[in-house]
Amino acid sequence: MATTTTREQERWGEIVNDPLLQDLPYKVETNPQGQIVLSPHTARHSELQEELQDLLREHAPEGRQPPEYPIATPQGIKQADVIWASRDRLREMRETGDPPTLAPEICVEILSASNTVGEMAEKRTLYRRAGAEEVWIVDRDGTIRLFQDEEMDRSAWAPDCPSQLSM
Repeated sequence: MATTTTREQERWGEIVNDPLLQDLPYKVETNPQGQIVLSPHTARHSELQEELQDLLREHAPEGRQPPEYPIATPQGIKQADVIWASRDRLREMRETGDPPTLAPEICVEILSASNTVGEMAEKRTLYRRAGAEEVWIVDRDGTIRLFQDEEMDRSAWAPDCPSQLSM
């Protein structure tokens, strides 16, 4: 199980409880210095999130698929666009604090125009180090790429899931 990162969790608690930040229409993350990083979403991004949640419900129904899930990492709090976690993993995650230092089995990131290849590679590494078994990267055209340490052809948790969203 991942080690609790108290500093990041405390900073996240400050951010979550700040009344000035509670209604922001942005994805909120932090960098290694605890500074807030905001990423505005497009409508397309939100639609892709919902499509992914639907796919995961269909192809891996025994888990949960919440969007915008915060995970404490050594490089700050990162919010996966969608996660998939078994009920047992969710219990383990809760035991590490809020936000958890243990990642779910699957972390999904949807690329936006502002994302770089390097940024996504770093997030994949951070999620994997926190315990994610798979990281899915969704291109803006809806193509789903699956990764463990290397790119793979199919998910262990949702092996029949298509590699292209229908949107």
